[in-house]
Amino acid sequence: MSSSNYRNNKAMIDQFRKELMAELGDIKELDKKILNQAVNEGVADIKKNTPVDSGSMRKAWRSAPAVKGAEGVKKSIVNTMDYSSYVNDGHRTVNKAGETTGFVPGHYMLEKGVSYINKRLVTLFKAEIERIGKKYDK
Repeated sequence: MSSSNYRNNKAMIDQFRKELMAELGDIKELDKKILNQAVNEGVADIKKNTPVDSGSMRKAWRSAPAVKGAEGVKKSIVNTMDYSSYVNDGHRTVNKAGETTGFVPGHYMLEKGVSYINKRLVTLFKAEIERIGKKYDK
């Protein structure tokens, strides 16, 4: 093998390795970035769908920081108001004797928000993969 072929091959392999490492660097934090964006948009959607009496429950929606673990990236959505589960899931009503007199249906804003987040995740991942593909396609 001539030394010029060796140098050319080595240069091409080094260039490929450099491009591959750059691409992996872009992908490394991709899941966390997209999850944060989708959940933040989802929290805004949940707040919009939360019924307002005093506004306290609407303001109490929060998302915890994203955590990377063995099973992937996780992020939680919480509401710190003690009655938020009753508004979300619905609850029974009782009279003074403790007898059930009816049921107040839930608004299911958390479930609607999670559904919104799942749809956004698919859209955002597709867009980001296309962006990375265009960036490194030659």
